[in-house]
Amino acid sequence: MAAPERKPFLLRIPPDLWKELEKWAADDLRSVNGQIEYLLRQAVAKRKREKPEEEG
Repeated sequence: MAAPERKPFLLRIPPDLWKELEKWAADDLRSVNGQIEYLLRQAVAKRKREKPEEEG
C-alpha cells in the first residue's frame, strides 16, 4: 500500500528555535519534521475544539 502523499514546503526558522525543536523531537523520539507535524496537528485539533466550524 502506498504511503499517503505529502505536500513539501520550505520553512525558515531561526537557528535557536531549530535547536529547541531538535531537543524536543529527540525527547519524544521523533524527527524534527515529525515533531513539527505533530505540533501542527495538535494546534489544528485545539482550534477546532475551541471554534466550531462556521456553516456556509
